[in-house]
Amino acid sequence: MNARRAGRYTVLGLAFFFALTAQAQSRVRPEPQYSFTGNADPVEGRRLLAEFRKLGLAGDYALEFTLRVMPRRGDERSVSGRLYGTRNAQGPISLVEFPPGTAGARRLLVQNGPHSAVWTVPQDGADAVGVGAAQLFAPLAGTELTAFDLQMPFVFWDDCVFEGVVSVRGRPAHRFLAYPPADIAAARPGLTGVRFYLDTQFSALVQAEELGADRQPVKTISVLDLKRTQDQWIVRTIDLRNEVTRDKTRFRITGAALNLALPPIVFAPAHLPVTPELGAGLKFEEFQ
Repeated sequence: MNARRAGRYTVLGLAFFFALTAQAQSRVRPEPQYSFTGNADPVEGRRLLAEFRKLGLAGDYALEFTLRVMPRRGDERSVSGRLYGTRNAQGPISLVEFPPGTAGARRLLVQNGPHSAVWTVPQDGADAVGVGAAQLFAPLAGTELTAFDLQMPFVFWDDCVFEGVVSVRGRPAHRFLAYPPADIAAARPGLTGVRFYLDTQFSALVQAEELGADRQPVKTISVLDLKRTQDQWIVRTIDLRNEVTRDKTRFRITGAALNLALPPIVFAPAHLPVTPELGAGLKFEEFQ
């Protein structure tokens, strides 16, 4: 065998080896970590999760928010936006808007539920387009926030294990471990699971951890506090921490208008490019 042919087979061999390695990594399945202090009955877990999936704010709502970008190195900055939400036959759905001039997509429509989807409008396009599984993890407006974070599809993934009750920042929480479906696993082979925690008293999500190939968190989403306003509880502050880079973004609600009845067209993908501005006609309760 001459040197050229030997080199060719060496390259092919390495390519085959790396392909096998990538496939092996994509099949990593973190083992459940069952709690020794709480009931991890799978029937009870399915009941708890089914109830949580049906929860949400009463009526339509609009939220003003800021994203405080806190890099490990470099200057901090802030990005503002608005979120309009409701619930349709599929599950929760929300329209997220960033101001003109914001880097990346300015408008996203995020559908959660068993058949989740995300649509956006490219800056150079006139029609809404569906966001592929890989693009769900792209940073929004240069922050740690992604469409995947807004959507939280792992709450509806079929392959989910109840691990029992644990303590999260001094409060008891039901812990679940969800495994990504085929399309997410193919698009994001490094994501091996999402471990998430539901407060036992409020039935609210208090933390979620995206697990990497080594079964350790690569990103942590932490709910820091809630606020009661207009006779409802809403999430006030969320930290999104990149465990690899140590960069963090703080999502904070600065105003809320609840118990609304928004036009259904607001949440129609076909009308995403032409949905009128809504914020000027709403009365927000501003928070300090």
